[in-house]
Amino acid sequence: MLHLPFNHTITLIIITVIISLLAFSNQNVMNRLIFWPPAMQRGQFDRFITHGFIHADGTHLLFNMITLFFFGSIIESFYRQYFYDMGFVLFYLGGLIFAILPSYLQHKNDANWASLGASGAVSAVLFAYILFQPWKLIFVFFIPVPAIIFAVLYVAYSIWAGKRGNTHINHSAHLWGAAYGVIVTILIEPRVIPHFLDQLTRLPF
Repeated sequence: MLHLPFNHTITLIIITVIISLLAFSNQNVMNRLIFWPPAMQRGQFDRFITHGFIHADGTHLLFNMITLFFFGSIIESFYRQYFYDMGFVLFYLGGLIFAILPSYLQHKNDANWASLGASGAVSAVLFAYILFQPWKLIFVFFIPVPAIIFAVLYVAYSIWAGKRGNTHINHSAHLWGAAYGVIVTILIEPRVIPHFLDQLTRLPF
């Protein structure tokens, strides 16, 4: 009998879409799952994970899930060999936690601050992918951009937008998620560094 591996990327996408749609139509669900510091002080530490399964709106959800769909399966094939086939799921959930930690430490006494969305974990997946295939084309709003060029622009924009403020997007989580994706992947497989540097020298044009 043929044994087909259970696709964890697709499973994470399905769960995120279902929970996000539930939260769109039920404010109580949204309020219980969103990352909100006063709830942490009441011991609801599950929000370190749950905030990544709800989104601000359909565009926010769609952008994150499309990115996860295109790059998750490649990184999943690398991470699944660890932790009894659960490596990718643990990597993804770890990205949610790590990406939000700096924001939490900064806002832990601010009852007016909240955060939601899978962007931290998705950034971790995307930047881990860039280590393996830096010149692979990423389609940004249907425009082909090499992954490594996108990475530089993404980091620069996140730093600029984070300093500028006046936005409901947690750019800090994007940056820390990206850093987590790169650092954890290198720690688990240090040979990815010479591979990455070798790939950088192989210009596709």
